[in-house]
Amino acid sequence: MPVGRCRACTAVDPVVVLDLGTQPAADHFPLMTDPGPDAAFPLAMRLCRSCGLAQLDDDLSEADEPRAVEPEALRLQAAQAVGLVERAGLLTAARTVAEFGSPHGGSVVPLFTARGLTEVPGGPADVVFDSFGMMHEADQADAVGRRAARLAIEGTLLLQFHSLEAILRQGQWNALRHGHYAYYSLTSVVPLLAAVGLRVVTAWEFDLYGGTVLLAARRDGRPDAAVQRILEREAAAGVTDPAVSARLQQAVDLDASALHAHLSDQKRSGRTVFGYGAASRAVALLAVAGVDAELLAGVADASRAKQGRRMPGSGVPVISPEQLVAADPDEVLLLLPDLLPEVERNYPALAGRWRVHRVPEHSADDGLGT
Repeated sequence: MPVGRCRACTAVDPVVVLDLGTQPAADHFPLMTDPGPDAAFPLAMRLCRSCGLAQLDDDLSEADEPRAVEPEALRLQAAQAVGLVERAGLLTAARTVAEFGSPHGGSVVPLFTARGLTEVPGGPADVVFDSFGMMHEADQADAVGRRAARLAIEGTLLLQFHSLEAILRQGQWNALRHGHYAYYSLTSVVPLLAAVGLRVVTAWEFDLYGGTVLLAARRDGRPDAAVQRILEREAAAGVTDPAVSARLQQAVDLDASALHAHLSDQKRSGRTVFGYGAASRAVALLAVAGVDAELLAGVADASRAKQGRRMPGSGVPVISPEQLVAADPDEVLLLLPDLLPEVERNYPALAGRWRVHRVPEHSADDGLGT
């Protein structure tokens, strides 16, 4: 995209609302034998004052091969979502399905084929599903156009995204990362879809990632009460106001200083702390907080492709869950809150030692909410 133009509406109107400076590439996990220094690139979010889309500023990084393992929470949410779509009657006349994939998880196509739909590799489909996929496309106008082009005349586009309203409400500043080009509110998605002749007719909300929206869009129909409710809440939250999004900058300092202070206190007390979840969003968190292997002995992850490597920027080793259990740490910092039920069940030896990382609570007068 041309520098300074919105990735969706192409307006020369985006303003920087969050700037993390220069950060290591979030998908590049060097080998432990790689001494570095690790490549780092500018990382900032801007908000278009014309269409309301929050988006990644210029991205000079090169995406590495995704190494993540699909978490149980994502699989369960996908199954719940498809069930809700079916109960809403949107699959009654559907015969075919197409999917725009995402590095965040496995395919949802089996959930549709189990209901009698057939996957089509090309051409129009009655259902087009995109779960966290479109955010990885630099040109948002082109991305939504290609999804609309795959849709049959009376078909339904199902688009799922991490809610900007939830990101702002919970101060999730480290949702910003290289390779994630868009951060959606329903308010910004409505005109994006309207530009390709699609109308949002209904939507569902989930707790995944602190707040996720799945919408259904068609070429005809009217928005229902669920859509209106989300739009009204987003308007009250100020999702299109750059001043509101800019409060994420305050959350950076608050979160980073709190994390560094906690790990420093644990070290002074002689307690060993490991992490769990070598996710891309943890890369900037550890780097900004000045966390290294002296403060965090290692980060466990179920992805074998990440084990034996290190977190970029911070140098913290990535180990296997088995190594984590064997280390018998005093505390395990869970860097992905959605994983808590899964890890508690899978690693009972670590019971009582999990500390879930969340942005610290804010006072009512600091402009960040609670």
